Amino acid sequence: MNNILLVEDDLSLIDGLEFSLKKAGFCVDIARTVRESYAIIEKQNHDLLILDLTLPDGSGYEICQKVRQSSSVPIIFLTASDEEVNIVKGLDMGADDYITKPFKLNELTARINALLRRAKLSESTQAELASNGITVRLAENRVFRDTSEIELTTAEYRLLCLFMQNPNAVLTREIILNRLWDNDSSFVDDNTLSVYVRRLRSKIEDNPENPIFLLTVRRLGYKWNIVK
Repeated sequence: MNNILLVEDDLSLIDGLEFSLKKAGFCVDIARTVRESYAIIEKQNHDLLILDLTLPDGSGYEICQKVRQSSSVPIIFLTASDEEVNIVKGLDMGADDYITKPFKLNELTARINALLRRAKLSESTQAELASNGITVRLAENRVFRDTSEIELTTAEYRLLCLFMQNPNAVLTREIILNRLWDNDSSFVDDNTLSVYVRRLRSKIEDNPENPIFLLTVRRLGYKWNIVK
């Protein structure tokens, strides 16, 4: 049974989420503040975190940032704020998904299951991937540019591996979503994939405005490929 930590201060929402998640087969711990979440995290390991953005004594950003210092556990932000600046900030801090309220419980459960499955799957049987000075050590989940290590979020890491495993191939938006988000692109906000790609480009390229490693082609839809 997977353990989930829900950090939320809305009692009515807590009751509904806790009931639904337990019914779906998850073990759920509840924290209503940043301080409570830290105390729980120190005592117990979790397979996934669900973080509200606004909390009485701080924000979900603080929790995400602290957790990412030592763990790659999947993190979902669950918040009423749908502004792109907040989405970018959350993803940049290491969140794997960002869901805005109101939301459908079935969709949340599906996203949780998708992230848990992805976290358990090995990206490849290869020891490492290498292209144009970028090296991915798959067994260690570490990425290097020449000799310098690059810090990537879980989603950015998966996206980079997908590109590097398909050199010189054009990957459509649908292909990427199907490969990374369990064959249902409706579970990803329209701009989320673009945010992932933009953040990844900013970390692996000399000049993201003049891309070398990633080429974006916009025609009937979104297409990305890696230039080897």
